[in-house]
Amino acid sequence: MTGAGYLAVDSGGSGLRVAVGVPGRPPSARGESREPVRTGARGIDPAHLMAQLVPLARELSTRAGLGGLGTVVVGAAGFATLGDALRAELPDLLARELGARSVALAADAVTAYVGALGPRPGAVVAGGTGLIAIGTDLRRWHRADGWGHLLGDCGGGAWIGRAGLEAALRAHDGRDGGSAPLRVAAEEQFGPLPGLPGLLYPRSDRPALLASFAPRVAACAADDPVAAGILRAAARAMAESAAVVCPAAGTPEVALTGGLFNMGDPLLVAVREELAHRLPRARLVPAGGDPLHGCVRIADELAAGRLTLPDEPTMLHIVTG
Repeated sequence: MTGAGYLAVDSGGSGLRVAVGVPGRPPSARGESREPVRTGARGIDPAHLMAQLVPLARELSTRAGLGGLGTVVVGAAGFATLGDALRAELPDLLARELGARSVALAADAVTAYVGALGPRPGAVVAGGTGLIAIGTDLRRWHRADGWGHLLGDCGGGAWIGRAGLEAALRAHDGRDGGSAPLRVAAEEQFGPLPGLPGLLYPRSDRPALLASFAPRVAACAADDPVAAGILRAAARAMAESAAVVCPAAGTPEVALTGGLFNMGDPLLVAVREELAHRLPRARLVPAGGDPLHGCVRIADELAAGRLTLPDEPTMLHIVTG
């Protein structure tokens, strides 16, 4: 049995992704829970997170032959605005249940950043259903957008999908700005368009439903100027957010991460062009890994006592015993 290991946890909209291992080495075992952690009046629910995490962590630790889990890193969606209860309760719960001596609680944007670029200055655009840009000069964190599908997330999957459906409805009505190809695509995916509000508005998963139409927008973009214009506007919004958070000095690196960019060239070509226009001094680099990989990297740095990332309570909260 090996010595004290790390536990890395990525908590998102589809549940928990978990990895355990020995600091300085790749994960020895991985697992997942398909149930998202609940949120309530106190924000993210620590008890519900622990109820899912503890048995999974113990199983993986045993499978990997670890003697303990001295370092725990939890990256959580919504941590920046809904993480008060996690900050107040989770370090003690992790110490009691798993023996954790060092705990890092992070916003998922931070773990996405570290997964993509590592602990060095730069900026990352994380795009999926939503969208956020995050950057650091290693003195403080800077974030832009990430305000959800009603107030922002400009350029994200839900934003693109909503814009595409608006263009489809404009075509259905005969108004300016409509797109016949997007109208056809929307009818194929959702059925007759007059029924779309009744299908969409009552759903609790509206952002995901809107985002499900984004790939159809990308598929139409080669031959439809309206669809191409939507992707161009999305790329412009991403570049604006990246420019706000990017360090002012030097030649910073910028990375793109998240499932949104799996749409490929119809979006990526426009994003590269807009970033080159807004951030000519920056260098666009491939993302090194995903948010769970970011949690592992933070665990490695924390266990070695060389974590240089800014400790800000709503972004990255460090507790050491």
